[in-house]
Amino acid sequence: MTAQSIRNAALFHFARDGYEGASLRAIADDVGIKKPSIYAHFSGKEDLFLQALAHAFQEVKRHTLEYFRDHAELPLEDRLKGVFPWFEKEYNASPSTRLMLRMSYFPPPGLYNEVMDIAHPFLDGMERSLNRLLQRAVRHGELPSIPTKQAAIAFMTSLDGITVEIIYGSSRRYNRRLEAAWPVFWHGIHHLNEEAQKIVLEGETSS
Repeated sequence: MTAQSIRNAALFHFARDGYEGASLRAIADDVGIKKPSIYAHFSGKEDLFLQALAHAFQEVKRHTLEYFRDHAELPLEDRLKGVFPWFEKEYNASPSTRLMLRMSYFPPPGLYNEVMDIAHPFLDGMERSLNRLLQRAVRHGELPSIPTKQAAIAFMTSLDGITVEIIYGSSRRYNRRLEAAWPVFWHGIHHLNEEAQKIVLEGETSS
């Protein structure tokens, strides 16, 4: 239980203060232990940070899957677009989401590879889940027959480009980006096959 308590306290401190700013002494104080007691469970600050970060990614994954299950009755467009306001609320309310997003953009110096080893499987898993969602939408007639993997990547790219405003900008800028980009994305994925065929035809014409 102590290791879990330390990790949870560390997650909050790393999310608020970053890797460099978080203090092991402050983390220990939150848990009600002495700083040396942390080393009975973690080899050091780096180990504690990476375990807290891995847990944060797991929490975000679980919450994201719960979001899609809880909103399964909504039309596909509402479910997908609804991810953006939902994610903003999660960022403001959840240290796990805050830590995940901040460290994805700003990994600590010297820990880039270790952070990416946690982040990339998470992103790949989200992309696969989204691909399956889009495949079901095609089967049920909510989408035309499109290359769903390409559409999933496009959605993740849009999410990545818009959510950076949570860190850099404000809620107003975040929503401005969303309202500008969403119609382009939604229209675009409905015409993926047309664009793919056009590229093929243009290639045949120029050869």
